[in-house]
Amino acid sequence: MPPSITPSTKTQPEFMPQASHLQRLSYWTIIVGVVILGLKFLAWWMTGSVALLSDAMESIVNVVASVVTWYAIRVSHMPADENHPFGHHKAEYFSAVLEGVLIVLAALLIIREAVLAFLSLHAIEAPVAGLAINALAAIGNGLWAAILMREGRKARSPALVADGRHLWTDVVTSIGVIAGLVLALSTGWLWLDPLIAIIVAVNIIWHGWQMLSSSVQGLMDVAVDPAGIAEIERIISANSEGALEFHDLKTREAGRARFIEFHLVVPSEMTVERSHNICDRIEHALAKTIPGSRVVIHVEPAHKAKHA
Repeated sequence: MPPSITPSTKTQPEFMPQASHLQRLSYWTIIVGVVILGLKFLAWWMTGSVALLSDAMESIVNVVASVVTWYAIRVSHMPADENHPFGHHKAEYFSAVLEGVLIVLAALLIIREAVLAFLSLHAIEAPVAGLAINALAAIGNGLWAAILMREGRKARSPALVADGRHLWTDVVTSIGVIAGLVLALSTGWLWLDPLIAIIVAVNIIWHGWQMLSSSVQGLMDVAVDPAGIAEIERIISANSEGALEFHDLKTREAGRARFIEFHLVVPSEMTVERSHNICDRIEHALAKTIPGSRVVIHVEPAHKAKHA
């Protein structure tokens, strides 16, 4: 009888680029969000503007979403274990999905407040001070959104990028609100205040839907984009000297990880050691060029080739 083979329980090392850095960023996003929320509610309290109230309500979603993002990033950086041998990368997509849902709910609440305001129009009080405070909050949001999107893209963190995009949407919203209120004050058209709030809500729903769609694609194991696949094929071709061909390339993305699988055809007389060396060379090149890559190579003999 052939000797029994005991399967190894060793898992691949977890890819953790700047894990502590990302967690610090997500933590400070909560702090920044609370400060911005306080400024916006102060602006609404001073003016009584429903448009400024809609802007403040979106910031409530920002804070809740930031807490969820902070937790999701912590989970996604947990090492692979027996129950999750491929890691916990998709936790960030769940965070982005929840954030999209919260955005849509906030927009519906804003529409409700705007409709009620249409039925009871009133003058805006202390407009200059209120708008100045809201502008200060928008500037702070914009600076922090730029930092989150830049660092999130560098670390391939969908949760952090989603949080940054959400904050940037909030900045655009604030600019629109301020411009609209300036017009309302200069013309005396009080109905512009709730109308602006409704426009803000529609814009929020649109961005929330885009965020949901993007995150769901990640949960559905979407393939690497065409440019990324072309780069993977180039790297394999450049580092497969000694092999005959490769085929059946499959890819999928999960947060910051890219899973790559393909068949490598080698001469039938090639030893296991030599074919293993070729695989090591390819894996090393992919890991060097594509951070977070997880590679599975199925070695086949010559008669399995699909091309002449």
